[in-house]
Amino acid sequence: MAPPPVDIPTLLRRIPLFSELSDADLELVLRFARERRLARGEVLFQRGDMAHGFYFLVSGQVKLAFSSAQGTEKVVEILGPMQSFGEAVMFMNRPYPVFAEALSESVLLHIGQAVVTELIEQDPKFALKLLAGMSVRMHGLVSDVETYSLRSSVQRVIGYLLQQADSDKPCEFALPTSKQVIASRLNLTPETLSRIFHDLSDAGLVTVQGKHITLHDPARLARYQS
Repeated sequence: MAPPPVDIPTLLRRIPLFSELSDADLELVLRFARERRLARGEVLFQRGDMAHGFYFLVSGQVKLAFSSAQGTEKVVEILGPMQSFGEAVMFMNRPYPVFAEALSESVLLHIGQAVVTELIEQDPKFALKLLAGMSVRMHGLVSDVETYSLRSSVQRVIGYLLQQADSDKPCEFALPTSKQVIASRLNLTPETLSRIFHDLSDAGLVTVQGKHITLHDPARLARYQS
């Protein structure tokens, strides 16, 4: 049995960009909002496709990536629920510089460019909120470049694990996606990621069983190789 359709009006209210719109404006957005469901491994758009709006991820997980001429894949970003993407590209009148692929079954909303343009023209506050959101994304990308440039491979992996744990106490969690995707996201080869996991395990800092991770002492892990 197919899952029921999402409650688009309620979801629109949960998107920070639209949370303060009047009922009339929200009704306008609703006419340009479309639900999209993806199976795991399904491509949402290809590099080179034109953008005609932006996406809001309701549930699931989507990666943004590009491939080299040699077939090597580089993951630029891994997106989860309540995140949006594609806002900047839709205003540039240029094709997507990356492709988007679902890492798990995912539900998205596509918001058409026409309604976003109309809201910008009639409400400067809406435009400022849109710019603020894109600025946060840009700051995150700059931070990623800094991480890849100035931190060692071990420091990158430790930083990622501590982000997933979000606690200074011993804890357990499952990696949100495959090790191959995580390695690409951290600008590492899968072999390097496996070696680092092995070294951290030998040091008694973590236990790795498939995608299941146990951090025995996050504080000590944070000091390791610092």
